[in-house]
Amino acid sequence: MEEKIRNFRDLNIWKLGVEIVEDVYKLTKSFPKDELYGLSAQMKRCAVSIPSNVAEGFARKHNKEYKQFLYITLGSCAELETQIEIASSLEYIKEEEKKNSLEKINHVTRMVMNLLKCL
Repeated sequence: MEEKIRNFRDLNIWKLGVEIVEDVYKLTKSFPKDELYGLSAQMKRCAVSIPSNVAEGFARKHNKEYKQFLYITLGSCAELETQIEIASSLEYIKEEEKKNSLEKINHVTRMVMNLLKCL
C-alpha cells in the first residue's frame, strides 16, 4: 500500500535532489581554490536549485505553477549535467564520479518528466 504524499519531503524526486546536492558539495571540495567562485559555486547553485524548485512547486496551489517549477528543475538538471562534463574535461573529477553524477541527474530528469505527464 502506498503512503500518502503529505509534503515535498515525501517525494522521491526531492530526496534524490538532496542527494545530488550532497554529492556536488563533496565533489567540488577537491576543486582548485581559484574555482571557488567559478565553476564550483555555479555547480552548487544548480544542484541546490533541483530540490528547491521541486519543493517550491509542490507548495503551490495550482498545477500550472507546479509545472513551471518542474520545468525550472529540468533546466537546472541540464545546467548541472553540462557543468559536470566541463569539470570532467578539466580533470577536476574522476570518470567514475562523472558517471555516477550523470546517472543521478538523468534519473531525476526522468522522474520529473513522468511527474509532468501526470499533472
